[in-house]
Amino acid sequence: MKQNSVINKDFENDDVNIDLTELLLAVWSKIHLVILAGIFMALLAFVGTKVFITPLYSSTTKMYVLTKQDSSAGVTYSDIQTGTQLTKDYMELVKSRPVLEQVIAVLNLDMEIEELERLITVETPTDTRILTIVVENEDPKTAKEIADALRESVSIQITEIMDADSVNTFEEGNLPKEPSSPSLVKNMAIGGMLGILIALGVIVLIFVLDDTIKTPDDVEHYLGLNVLTSIPIQEGVKKTKKVKGMSAKRFVRKMKR
Repeated sequence: MKQNSVINKDFENDDVNIDLTELLLAVWSKIHLVILAGIFMALLAFVGTKVFITPLYSSTTKMYVLTKQDSSAGVTYSDIQTGTQLTKDYMELVKSRPVLEQVIAVLNLDMEIEELERLITVETPTDTRILTIVVENEDPKTAKEIADALRESVSIQITEIMDADSVNTFEEGNLPKEPSSPSLVKNMAIGGMLGILIALGVIVLIFVLDDTIKTPDDVEHYLGLNVLTSIPIQEGVKKTKKVKGMSAKRFVRKMKR
């Protein structure tokens, strides 16, 4: 009974320790499965991107806002700073309801204002008065038309509401030839990495949960018993389910009986 308690204590203490060498060997022995899982998930991401995700095309247009102070003889640093701050107000005007309604009416678009707003991205480089408008759409021609109509509409609003001197076109909307999203390479890379991580997680989980006695060293290590001899099993001879499924915990319980 005393021996059994020592065996149980040793087994329970060792249950929380993981041999990193054995773990790495277990992973290495299944490395082909890890690679196959990565390839499979990458192919799955490729098919999913091609079949289920609609490609979007981006058209970019840029404008430069000229304030009334700039047309005077002397332009101070304060005037430049004021113009830069006003650019943030211009960014809000791009997605305003009057501007979007005018764009929808001019192009006769079959979409709601909220839907059009989600297709628009407005940004401005730091310390500049260049306003950049990016429009995404499933059709590259429609994306260009929306970008140009949006630039014209917001130019009118800026000159009338913000009392700007003029809005000059810095860059007209381009006609995109390649889709801007989704990124096929990026999705495949993410899918491949996800497949590898899942495979590694399954292998590690199986290794941690597997407490079966496989070698004479396991008997000495877990049970503290000396192995006097071992009987080799010939190839082609099936192992009984009882021997195959015997775990260290079940072996300990049998010894206690």
